Amino acid sequence: MTNGKNVLVIMSDEHARSVMGAYGNSLVHTPTLDRLANEGVRFENAYTPSPICVSARASFATGTPVFENRCWSSAEPYYGQQRSWMHRLRDKGHEVVSMGKLHYRSANDDLGFTEQIHPMYLANNGVGWPQALLRKPMGEFRDTIEMSTQLGPGETHYTQYDRNITKAAVNWLQQRASSQPKPWVMFVSFICPHYPLSAPEAFFNLYRDIHIPTPHSNDSKARLKHPVIDTMRQFWDYADHFDQQSEQVGLKNYYGLCSFLDDNVSQVFTALDQAGHADDTQIIYTSDHGDMLGNHGIWGKCYMYEDSVGIPMILSGAGIEPAVNSTPVSLTDIDATIEQTVTGNSPVSAKAWQSRSLHQVIDAPDPHRPVISEYHDGGSPCGFYMLRKDRWKLVYFSEGHPPLLFDMENDSKEQNNLAGKTEYADVQEMLINQLLDILDPEEVNRMAFSDQQEKLAELGGLEKVKAMASFNHTPIE
Repeated sequence: MTNGKNVLVIMSDEHARSVMGAYGNSLVHTPTLDRLANEGVRFENAYTPSPICVSARASFATGTPVFENRCWSSAEPYYGQQRSWMHRLRDKGHEVVSMGKLHYRSANDDLGFTEQIHPMYLANNGVGWPQALLRKPMGEFRDTIEMSTQLGPGETHYTQYDRNITKAAVNWLQQRASSQPKPWVMFVSFICPHYPLSAPEAFFNLYRDIHIPTPHSNDSKARLKHPVIDTMRQFWDYADHFDQQSEQVGLKNYYGLCSFLDDNVSQVFTALDQAGHADDTQIIYTSDHGDMLGNHGIWGKCYMYEDSVGIPMILSGAGIEPAVNSTPVSLTDIDATIEQTVTGNSPVSAKAWQSRSLHQVIDAPDPHRPVISEYHDGGSPCGFYMLRKDRWKLVYFSEGHPPLLFDMENDSKEQNNLAGKTEYADVQEMLINQLLDILDPEEVNRMAFSDQQEKLAELGGLEKVKAMASFNHTPIE
């Protein structure tokens, strides 16, 4: 039974699902998240609608893919222009409170929350990262060295921010949760393990004397070559600034930040239990996207490789039986999931790829379900798309660039591109046709560039945007 349950949504930032115990990592220390996964449903094939913060979080709010909400890039945020699950539940009298990172435009917008505590909006007074609009001609990004030089252990503005979010969540659960007349939704949005790669010392020490496995597929001579990926790798050249020693330090700090995140989640769960709501609350844990962590010679997000586009997704708590589910799911599915859990109404999607309650996926698993992801942000000369269906993953690049095709069962590290091979021609055609049933890649690409040119003009044109402040990660303002 899901009718009338509270929902606690916990979202991290840039958490690769490969760095979590329940997803098979035996080195990382994430006991709270592992327990949550083992007591609930762990979705093996969960994906972000776009491997970049702003676009992913817009899709999370609206339950729609990027090509529908048109929040294409880090300079085109959600500002309430499309009704969200927050709006719908608030208008029905439910408390819908957020704590932490939103990455929506500004405090002046009606985002649907009844209350926002320690919110993080876009930098530059809601403009975000305007350099994302400079794609034709491509702009430059000269700040990538920062990732490899700002290495911990230590405290940062981000770790302190997450501590403040935890305190606020604990306080709300202790002081206000029981006074709500209707089921509530609390969105707790942490920023870790997003870089800077500086974990508090106690958590870094968990890995100080451990060797983290060397990233795979990072030999520049042997790795997969692709014109768009190679262009993006030159733009987002974080990996070029690491050597073997700093790479190990970076990985240990990333692992430490995952453990720090886990500790904060533990504090929130303890408060939920002490407030007496463990038995009437369902919990969703996920992340907005992953991180490449040096694999394929890449650090950061923005790619359709599994480390970047794949995310953890767990549904646990009241009424959820333990299971592992292989159905492809997306952040867009959280929209329908929350509405069903809180109100009992189960929105029916017309198409399999549209927002579908995770409860429906649990009741009727469907490994044949297609899910998509898109990227139209900085560093890319064209829009590109991922389609995951069954064991196959297609990455389709617009403007005539060659596709990629991977067999995820036999090639989980995505080292062998099957696109263009005769024996896989039928699979490739089937997946491309499936993608074309969902969207027109070339038309969507044109829409994105057109919207971005309009936004560029709105901000004063090319030279003015070039002169605007840039940053490597959103400052806490």
